[in-house]
Amino acid sequence: MLNTKGLRFPIDVILVCIRWYVTYPLSYRHLEEIMQERGVSVDHSSINRWAIRFLPLIEKISRKHKRPVGTSWRMDETYIKVKGAWKYLYRAVDKEGKTIDFLLTAKRDMAAAKRFFDKAIAAHGTPEKVAMDKSGANKAAIDAVNVGWQMPIIVRQVKYLNNIVEQDHRAIKRITRPMLNFKSFGSARNILAGIEVMHMIRKGQIAIGGMNTMSFADQFYALAGQIR
Repeated sequence: MLNTKGLRFPIDVILVCIRWYVTYPLSYRHLEEIMQERGVSVDHSSINRWAIRFLPLIEKISRKHKRPVGTSWRMDETYIKVKGAWKYLYRAVDKEGKTIDFLLTAKRDMAAAKRFFDKAIAAHGTPEKVAMDKSGANKAAIDAVNVGWQMPIIVRQVKYLNNIVEQDHRAIKRITRPMLNFKSFGSARNILAGIEVMHMIRKGQIAIGGMNTMSFADQFYALAGQIR
């Protein structure tokens, strides 16, 4: 279970707050008001600290219980505003729409795209093919990954094939929109990790014993309970 030593609120309250934050389009102040109506007086800044502290831990444990993904990937990047400046969230899904991986980067270039591919391949193995847009940086990143491989990854730069990942971005942007502007790159990375976990839970990508009969909320809490 999550270590809440030194915190004056019980773990149940903490998990409810951070789950709502990454599940619904709410701001911290919205959550402060909602909790107040339920008789719990918690400051929005406390919820912020909980989210930044605990969500990356839950995301890390979720990777141990993630179901396998397909070998035909759709990759794209979307924009996330951090301290008033646009940053880039690289994401990929398989042809069934299952989330493969994600990476927030400060720049949108070949090096950033290659970091994303290296991370995704390390976690899920090498895909047979990757569909992407006409981005030269993304194509250069795959070319760099393919160097020296006997069976190189097939690249398909066909826009309609990428519709599935572009549509999938919307689920993430719907949650981040009320957040308006992340205050730091680190907090953005941690919060996005939690949003992606909840999105994967909704898509049935997490496998822990008994999860087939659990609600989405209980699956989130079950992941938190796996942390030691």
